[in-house]
Amino acid sequence: MKTVDKVKQLVAEQLCITTDDIKEDSDIMELGADSIDVVEMLTTFEDEFGISIPDNKVEELRTVGAIVKVIEEIRK
Repeated sequence: MKTVDKVKQLVAEQLCITTDDIKEDSDIMELGADSIDVVEMLTTFEDEFGISIPDNKVEELRTVGAIVKVIEEIRK
């Protein structure tokens, strides 16, 4: 599964929405996430992808595309 598809799936599960509602430029907060959802999603991304997201990257994670970009950069 491509990184973007997995991220969309994880976001959809966390926010109880369908992946059809999620685009790469979708803002996580506009999809309905609150601060607790964001923290839980970060933990899920780290667990699912076997990575550790540095604190200085967290503020960049506003959109699905930005999340995918950071995950792929860390996994290199």
